[in-house]
Amino acid sequence: MNQKSYEEAVKRLEEVIELLEGKDVTLDDSLKLFQEGIELYRFCNGKLTEVEEKISLVIETNKGYEEKSFMLDNTEV
Repeated sequence: MNQKSYEEAVKRLEEVIELLEGKDVTLDDSLKLFQEGIELYRFCNGKLTEVEEKISLVIETNKGYEEKSFMLDNTEV
């Protein structure tokens, strides 16, 4: 996949989904769009994971401030 921003990839993914939901797409084109959609999904998911790993929370405790990692799946906060 060429260098796209997250926002560009999401926009294209939305376009791909819209095209796939349409009735005027051939089977071959549907397969190509589906494959492109999977690549875009993986790219976007990877970008979100990178950002998630960089985010941390600063929590005030009775001992001062403590830095903890932030995980979106609630396994760690």
